[in-house]
Amino acid sequence: MQVDIAIVGAGPVGLGFAQSLQGSGYSVALIDRQPLNDLAAPAFDGREIALTHASRHILESLGAWQRIDAQAISPLRDAQIFNGPSLHALKVDAALVGVEELGYFVPNHLIRKALFEAVQARSDVQLLGGVGVVGVQTGPQENVLALSDGQQVHARLVVAADSRYSETRRMMGIAADMHDFARTMLVCRFAHEAEHEHISWQWFDYGQTLALLPLNGKASNVVLTLPPHEMQALLELDDAAFSANITQRFAHRLGAMHKQGKPHSYPLVGAYARRFVAHRYALVGDAAVGMHPITAHGFNFGLQSQKRLADQLWLAKRRNADVADPAFLATYERQHRAATWPLYQATNAIAKLYTDDRAPVRAIRGGMLRMAQAVHPFRKLLASHLTQTHRASLG
Repeated sequence: MQVDIAIVGAGPVGLGFAQSLQGSGYSVALIDRQPLNDLAAPAFDGREIALTHASRHILESLGAWQRIDAQAISPLRDAQIFNGPSLHALKVDAALVGVEELGYFVPNHLIRKALFEAVQARSDVQLLGGVGVVGVQTGPQENVLALSDGQQVHARLVVAADSRYSETRRMMGIAADMHDFARTMLVCRFAHEAEHEHISWQWFDYGQTLALLPLNGKASNVVLTLPPHEMQALLELDDAAFSANITQRFAHRLGAMHKQGKPHSYPLVGAYARRFVAHRYALVGDAAVGMHPITAHGFNFGLQSQKRLADQLWLAKRRNADVADPAFLATYERQHRAATWPLYQATNAIAKLYTDDRAPVRAIRGGMLRMAQAVHPFRKLLASHLTQTHRASLG
């Protein structure tokens, strides 16, 4: 098979990138290990994605937002950040930046489904499901992907969107700095007695980190981070004991909480590739930058990465340049690194600080939140950063 661009990984970023190239004239192959039927109807994986205003606009431009049931979209009005047992919070209000909500919560599987439907409707994208990449051979005019079913895909540019553990990244000899936080993250929906008023919580409690992602109605997605052995013990509880345990962890602030559906757990590992591009090759999404979820920017960074790269390929097309022209790939790398590196480092530092329960650090943690709450310009800057309403362009 011969194409201009081969995309490895048909998650939201890979699908989004394919859709961003609609009308460009590039021929595209999209490759994923999952069968096409599973890609068309992805299973619920427990994750509610916090989308910024900029990400909503990207999904709208890709024709995906319109395909998501409006009833499944939950507005995020405000956010509160707690430390330890204190009831005093750092409050980030949407009104600080003149919007009605900071962002939106949307189930990950519905975003994937909407993007797949948009891509599937096109004739210029070849979807290859149920196959993986087992080898990459580089050449002056093209790279050749060897697939697990014996096929070969010849592409002038290979784009990897195959997770923070990217296999093709390793095949291309690109190292990544991996940070294992030695924690497991649990996500599960809960019904509860009290109203959440569409306010999210990020609660850096002692011995655990909790997040409450408000959904429509008296329901929320709970995110709990614990050491793996503690998480395993929690997951072995029956439904009644599990619900009671979570209610207790939230100090009954929402009244009784009742599990809705199956809990899902994921290891917490951050990743930052040392290079985003190579010979006729580029990384997007988590393959480039895999974030800790505390700041909720990982998915948004992924959408931005595919847009930045697509913008450069459109520019190359208009200038009659090679789709893998090193100058355009270098511009993409420079832009995306500048946008992600500071927050990646800051996020890791926050995760380290606010999971350190030593007495002196506890005092620092609380003092920092109280100081931040008292500084109005800082809270406004934080709200602007969370919504990304301050950026007219992602380039």
